[in-house]
Amino acid sequence: MKNTLYPSRVRAWFTVSVLMLAYVLSFVDRQILNLLVGPIRQDMDISDTQMSLLMGLSFAIFYTFCGIPLGRIADSKSRRNLLMCGILVWSGMTAACGMAKGYWQFLFCRIGVAAGEASLAPCAYSMISDSFTPERRGTAFSVYSTAIYLGSGVALLLGGVAVHFATSQGDMTLPLIGIVRPWQMVFLILGAIGVVFSLCLLLLREPVRQGVGAGLQLPFSEFVDYLRKNRRTMLCHNLGFACLTFTAYGSSAWIPTFFVRSFDMSVPQVGVIYGSMLAICGSLGLLVGGRLCDWLVKRGHRDAPLRIAILAAVLTLPSNLGYLVDDKNLALVLMAFHVFTVSMPFGVGPLAVQEVVPSPMRGQASALYQFAVTLIGLGIGPTAVALGTDYVFGSDSALGYSLAVVTGISLVLAVVILTVGLRSYRESLERLKSWAPKDPTVVVPGRQVPAADA
Repeated sequence: MKNTLYPSRVRAWFTVSVLMLAYVLSFVDRQILNLLVGPIRQDMDISDTQMSLLMGLSFAIFYTFCGIPLGRIADSKSRRNLLMCGILVWSGMTAACGMAKGYWQFLFCRIGVAAGEASLAPCAYSMISDSFTPERRGTAFSVYSTAIYLGSGVALLLGGVAVHFATSQGDMTLPLIGIVRPWQMVFLILGAIGVVFSLCLLLLREPVRQGVGAGLQLPFSEFVDYLRKNRRTMLCHNLGFACLTFTAYGSSAWIPTFFVRSFDMSVPQVGVIYGSMLAICGSLGLLVGGRLCDWLVKRGHRDAPLRIAILAAVLTLPSNLGYLVDDKNLALVLMAFHVFTVSMPFGVGPLAVQEVVPSPMRGQASALYQFAVTLIGLGIGPTAVALGTDYVFGSDSALGYSLAVVTGISLVLAVVILTVGLRSYRESLERLKSWAPKDPTVVVPGRQVPAADA
């Protein structure tokens, strides 16, 4: 029987558009710090190590650990309202960064940004799943995920404009705040934009929860029990996609420096060329991956997300030759292909999680997925490449070799792990059809509970 609870196509794509803009905004707030290293270090008299904690580790740790409880809230409460609160928190804390008087205040504010942004993935993934039928979700998730690459480009473009504007104004005096430096004004402006944007979420309608178990509110023990019974599926999926994320973050962090060191390109030149690659090739790769996934699902391949990820890893491996060639133009072509192929699975990765868990667990499962890919990909990927350059090859000029070896190993691991997980993923999909909770505590009144997606 066809499920008629999905919203109209216009309403569904409007939801994706608003969520994608929220994702772009989160990337800008997250990465703007990278453009302001010099003035912040000078005004606060801090070291590179202290600065790196503001930029990376403090954000990654609290982003991942806050995601789990927020995912649980998203599974039982209004996702729209939770996300609106999250945007207000991360935007408010972004503005607070502009009013910080010392390093520890700034660190606390960055933790607040991370905690607020942790609400986005569980809410967005769950809402998109409940807005589209299974054969259309691959494209929807990929369109939403283009914010990864568009957001990186927007962060550089708009961030640069904001920095230029604030710097041209010099120190300013604001009511109630007092004198603010140009870099502080950037954070205040971005925070204000986020607060205004949060009102856009009032235009969204909370989609009706779909899928197995929709309408149930479950104790956390049910989620733990489900993970235990499907541990091989979840482990292979999360580790496999974490390896792909490791490749993407590890390479994107060092590719600009690679072109500067290997081909004597200027930083602005690399910024324009590589930034364009990310925005264009990355977004196209995501969309192609999503469309291929939907094409396979329509032909009965419910394990399509994992197949797309394996294909992407295999196609990305040859582009590692770009780190070893002596011709700049050939290297640029290979890097464009690399960005295209490595981006293909990042829309269908979270989709695979949504497909294999009951509806009341989607937010928590999404948070667990984000935990794995953020800690391994963002937390370890860039550092692993640097360690290879410094301690394995022992020379700055060997960055290309380090990139080729480290990302090559992670791509091979991704292929092996995801291939091992294909069978268990299909088994979990079949097992889900007959799943029933041990102890459902609350059934939402007046709510039709579909047995499964149609």
